Amino acid sequence: MTGGGPVFPGSFPSIFSDRIRSKSDRNPIDGVPIEGVPIVSDNKTTRSLSRSGNSFQDGLRQLRFTLRDPVLLVSIVSILIVVLLFIIFPLFSILKESVYYQGSLSIHHFRNFFRQAYNLDIVWNTIRLGISVSLLGTVVAFLFAYATTYLKIPSKKFFRVLSILPMISPPFVISLAAILLFGRSGLITKQLLGIRSDIYGFWGLMLTQTLSFFPVGYLMLTNLLQNIDPSIEEASQALGASQWKVFRTVTLPLMIPGLANAALLIFIQSLADFGNAIVIGGNYTTMAVQIYQQGIGAYDMAGATALAIVLLSISMLAFYLQHQVIGQKSYVTVTGKAAKERVLIRNKSATIPIYIVCMSISVLVISMYALVPYGAFVRLWGADFSLTTKWIVYVFTIGRRYIVDSTTLAIISTPIAGLLGIVSAFLIVRKKFPGRRFMESSILVAIALPGTVLGLGYVLTYNTPPLILTGGSVILIIALVIRSMPIGTRSAIAALKQIDPSIEEAANICGASSKKVFTSVTIPLIKPVFFSSMVYAFIRGMTLVSTIIFLVSARWQMLTVAIMNQVDQGLYGAANAYCLVLIGIVGIVMLTMSFILKRVGVNLKEGY
Repeated sequence: MTGGGPVFPGSFPSIFSDRIRSKSDRNPIDGVPIEGVPIVSDNKTTRSLSRSGNSFQDGLRQLRFTLRDPVLLVSIVSILIVVLLFIIFPLFSILKESVYYQGSLSIHHFRNFFRQAYNLDIVWNTIRLGISVSLLGTVVAFLFAYATTYLKIPSKKFFRVLSILPMISPPFVISLAAILLFGRSGLITKQLLGIRSDIYGFWGLMLTQTLSFFPVGYLMLTNLLQNIDPSIEEASQALGASQWKVFRTVTLPLMIPGLANAALLIFIQSLADFGNAIVIGGNYTTMAVQIYQQGIGAYDMAGATALAIVLLSISMLAFYLQHQVIGQKSYVTVTGKAAKERVLIRNKSATIPIYIVCMSISVLVISMYALVPYGAFVRLWGADFSLTTKWIVYVFTIGRRYIVDSTTLAIISTPIAGLLGIVSAFLIVRKKFPGRRFMESSILVAIALPGTVLGLGYVLTYNTPPLILTGGSVILIIALVIRSMPIGTRSAIAALKQIDPSIEEAANICGASSKKVFTSVTIPLIKPVFFSSMVYAFIRGMTLVSTIIFLVSARWQMLTVAIMNQVDQGLYGAANAYCLVLIGIVGIVMLTMSFILKRVGVNLKEGY
């Protein structure tokens, strides 16, 4: 071969003959084999065997390469252990508990579940609420996104504040505020209007979930609207179309995949919501609440696991539609990123009504959040509105332990979640190894796991030998990490896919190890995403309730659970004081991290 003489097919070693016989050696235009290359039968059996052999050989090569790099091997094994122990095994425990009856496989628990009309009502309640919230929340989200992106109106920064508030507050603050405003002793209903209103139930829950979750859709739709090239809409107007017709025939059709995506995302949030449902749901019980009440309250683990599997199935179906069917389609990206600035709409027939609606919703939401500091200083809500500091004193004396425990666990879990998220994303995007697809799918599926399902899985898995973790701090830290890590992984995957891998390959060629490439090249390139995921992890650690409510004990308590206990006892002053402290801690940490990172040249906004 080195002499440049004639090449005979039979003289090639077997490792090269496989390559020669592949389709890549055919003429790309007419499919005729290249001269001198033996013709191989192109039947289905041969192709299947070839693909199987190549896949097996690729797997062996990947495994050998992984074994040669100890840092890479340790990273892969560590992430896979975390995924198996704290995502897969808990789900397997729930499934096993639900299909075993008296020591044998059976559908007894599911049959018993579906025979009871009360359980069917709970399933219908959850689905009905999810559909209502997703439709209403998507409409509100689109109005806000369209107003801030397309219209010439004031107060846009004020509207954008709404996208941050639900992040830094407990998930049930809106429900607590709704009770204070419109409940039986509400500031508006009883004090101003003199009526005794019952905010509990479907309508109150739909209102609070819509106001809590529409910012998720707003952030998504804002990004999509900003990526629509204005020249498309301007071309329609140049041909004589009115602004309304342009919106109806151009803008709205481009947004249909995004709207469906946002609706499914809000639907998933509604299904998994525990905090709002337990605070303001009243007799309108949802599956997330019933799992907790049946498993922890009634000690019926079998019934709780059957219900958990039903809820998990609905959530997984919605997540599959959102991620695979709709999430992969977007008519907006055909145009690329907007090449010019959009001319904002000034037509008062459009701007005034939308502005009034958005401002009304904004004022309502801001008023609800403003009730938190006010309610923390009211002596007895509904009876004595005189100001006092007793609830603040109560929180920093009797409740100091809740503050210390929550902050400590959140601080410990934050770097772990951030590091695991970045490392797992790096492995998924940049490395090829056996089990990569399993790792990616397991981590992404964890995003759609309802918190009550995961919490129940931890109780079933780690409350008995060989590994007992419940009752201690370790299982709480694990829960906080697992609820935050998948979001960091998904964000880092998106960021890494935008970076040319040749930059890291150049470092590899120069002799850098996987560890050196990761720390010296990858991390600096995605610093905003890395630190943003850490900020998110801390916020989630301080505000999580659905998973940890199964795991708190006499030794370790959490602020969110303490708030719910105070609401359950009717001590709204103490609940508001706890909320105020929690929001204060999260706000201070966010501002401090933003200030420090900005000084070193990292913009957190680029990572969201």
